[in-house]
Amino acid sequence: MAGVLATPVSQAFAQDSGGVSVIRDTEIEEILHQDSDPVFVAAGLNPQSVQIHLISDPQLNAFSTAGEQLFINTGLILETKTPNQLVGVVAHETGHIAGGHVARSGAMGRAALGPMLVGIGLGVLAALAGAPDAAAGLVFSSTYFGEISVLGYSREQESRADQAAATYLEKAGLSGRGLVEFFNNFRYQEVFDDEKKFPFFRDHPLTDDRIEALSTRVEQQAHYGATDTPEAIARHALMKAKLEGFLSGAGQVMADYPPSDTSFPARYARAIALYRQTDTEPALKAIEALITEQPNNPYLWELKGQVLFEAGRAREAEPAHRRSVELKPSAPLLRINLGQTLIAVNDPAKLDEAVAQIRRAMGQEPDNALGWRLLSEAYDAKGDPGLARLAAAEQNFYLGQLLEARTFAVHARELLKRDSPEWRRATDIILASKPTAAQLKELGVTG
Repeated sequence: MAGVLATPVSQAFAQDSGGVSVIRDTEIEEILHQDSDPVFVAAGLNPQSVQIHLISDPQLNAFSTAGEQLFINTGLILETKTPNQLVGVVAHETGHIAGGHVARSGAMGRAALGPMLVGIGLGVLAALAGAPDAAAGLVFSSTYFGEISVLGYSREQESRADQAAATYLEKAGLSGRGLVEFFNNFRYQEVFDDEKKFPFFRDHPLTDDRIEALSTRVEQQAHYGATDTPEAIARHALMKAKLEGFLSGAGQVMADYPPSDTSFPARYARAIALYRQTDTEPALKAIEALITEQPNNPYLWELKGQVLFEAGRAREAEPAHRRSVELKPSAPLLRINLGQTLIAVNDPAKLDEAVAQIRRAMGQEPDNALGWRLLSEAYDAKGDPGLARLAAAEQNFYLGQLLEARTFAVHARELLKRDSPEWRRATDIILASKPTAAQLKELGVTG
């Protein structure tokens, strides 16, 4: 995983600004894709093209936007009782994506969030707690999400998405029962006024007729009796435990996962809760016990590295983060964690590797604003101000802060070799920042 779930920054931002944070966690994203990809394939979509985004929000909600972007609230995941219920909701949203419902309005089309998303390991969020200027999490304004909410689907589109979900689930060899169960669990929402409903049921109107139509359809399908595999159940339990460990208070975690529960997810949740309380040594002891049991689990090594990093023990964190990358070399967020740690070690001899690790990650996720910020720090430490300013321009560009991006790009052009690839990239950022003709003339930018 590219990061452990951490709440300080995301929650602080949400409380201070009324916004919502999109957070990143490789382990959870991997689980969501593992369970959802068969549905995407059944819908004729390329699973690699569907981006699943995790929103740190206790409200029950999920929605999709143009560009095959699927957003799932942590609250919805925690409310689902089985993997089949969660994949049922994913199948429903896939019905909206495949049916073109999300592209029905210009406002929704403009809401394709790709270049605005900040890729951050959840563990990195905690590391940056108290540093809001670091842009540790992308905070969307409540106004933006309000715009999304008023574009609720019509009842006809909801019915079509339900029927499409049933088709995709059957084609994938999965039962549609979970989606019916999910709807039935919240049937009572229909009697509430809109302001009292969960966001999901404000935007996705629920009716008895709709539930009955879906139930009748899935009960007739060949895979209605299919059950979740033990592996899927274990993944779902682990994902929920991890989320709760990071997003709930220690008291709640201990109540839901008491010491008498010796399952792996329970011990994982308690280890995370100890870490979140800054009980460093007990947390490390608990994590070490988990690593002894699963020595090749990259996410346990990542968690150990994060605990050490946040305790100001970067040199001790380095081997743990390095091991996580060795075990999961395809995960860019793990490399970013390692790169950040190498920078924090404050050893000039390690800066080149820090840059190499982060740049390799950026090759996979070029819109990862945190990676660009760390590259800017590394280049500054190396005494390369031109590349440092260019990286800062990239960071602000992918955050959607075009004025700041242009300012850094202008400074970068002044320091970089003219007509070099980096110089031209700085020029591209300036041109993409929508400057006026007068500003271009003043800057002397002609391409």
